[in-house]
Amino acid sequence: MSTTSPNQYITQTGKAILEQEALAIQQIAERLDDSFSDAVMLLAACKGKIIISGMGKSGIIAQKIAATMSSTGSTALFLHPADAAHGDLGIVSQDDVVICLSKSGTTEELNFIIPALKQIGATIIAMTGNKRSFLALNANITLDTDIEKEACPYDLAPTTSTTAMLAIGDALAISLMQQKNFTQRDFALTHPKGSLGRRLTVKVTDIMAKDNAVPLVKENASVTDLILEMTSKRYGVSAVVNEEGCLRGIFTDGDLRRLVQSGKEFLTLSAGSVMTANPKTVSSSTMAKECLDILETYRITQLLVCDSEQHPVGMVHIHDLITLGL
Repeated sequence: MSTTSPNQYITQTGKAILEQEALAIQQIAERLDDSFSDAVMLLAACKGKIIISGMGKSGIIAQKIAATMSSTGSTALFLHPADAAHGDLGIVSQDDVVICLSKSGTTEELNFIIPALKQIGATIIAMTGNKRSFLALNANITLDTDIEKEACPYDLAPTTSTTAMLAIGDALAISLMQQKNFTQRDFALTHPKGSLGRRLTVKVTDIMAKDNAVPLVKENASVTDLILEMTSKRYGVSAVVNEEGCLRGIFTDGDLRRLVQSGKEFLTLSAGSVMTANPKTVSSSTMAKECLDILETYRITQLLVCDSEQHPVGMVHIHDLITLGL
C-alpha cells in the first residue's frame, strides 16, 4: 500500500515535468550547431525589422521572443499569420528577417504565407522540430527544436516543445544583444520605469530641491537664525555660505545636539563658528544611484548640490532616492 500523500504525489509530478523539460533543453543545447550562429549573424546584419510569427501556443512564445528582442536592442515585432494572410503582410519588406515558429512545421496558417514572404524577398528562419517539413525546407536557416515527448501525459498539449522554443528564442536574443554590444545604459533607455532604468538615467537635477527650498544662511548669521532656517526647510541641515554665496560648510541636527550637550551658550555664536567645513557635495549632473552610494557610504541622509563655483543650487535627501526605488 502506497504511503505517498496527495501533496507528495503532486510535488513529485511537478518535479518530473520540470526535469523532463530541463532534459529537453539540454538535449537541444547539445545539438546546437552552426545554424544557430548563422541565424544570430543574419539577425545582427538585418537592415529592416525582425518579425516573429506563430500560431496558438507557438504564437504566444513568438510574442515573448519579440518582446525580449525589442528590449535588448533589436527592432522586433509579432505578426499573427492569420492576420498576415489578410493584409498584414504589408508590414514585411525585403530587408526584414521573419522567424517562424511551428513544432510540426506544417501549421496551415503559417505555411500559407511562406510563398508570399519569399516573393517579398524577406529572409526566413524556421524554428521547428521537423527538419523535413514544408516550413523547414523553405527557410533560409532552420533551428532544430525537436523534442522526444511533450510534458503532457497524452503527448498532446504544447509544453516541452514551447519551452524549447522559448529557450532558443532567449538564446537568440541574448547572443544578438552581445553581437550588437548592447550595454546596461542602452537597456535602461528601453526600460525607463524599471529600477535599472532609474539607476542609469535619473540625475540629481531631476529630483533635487531647488531655489528657496534649499536651507542656506551666511556664515555671519547667528546660530538662532541657523536653527530657524534648518527647521523651516525640514531637512535637518543647512548650508553655510560666504558673502559671495560660495559654500563654506554645513550645519546638521547632529551638530546641534552636540552643541546642546556641551552645556555652552551658543545661540549668539555665528554660523561660521559652529559649521562643519568641507562637506560632501555632488553636482547636478551626478547620477541618482551614485548619489545614493555616497549617502550610504558616509552614513549621511542628505547632500548639497553645488555648481562649478561651489554655489549651493540644490539639496537631495535619501528619502527622495529611496522613493525612486533605487
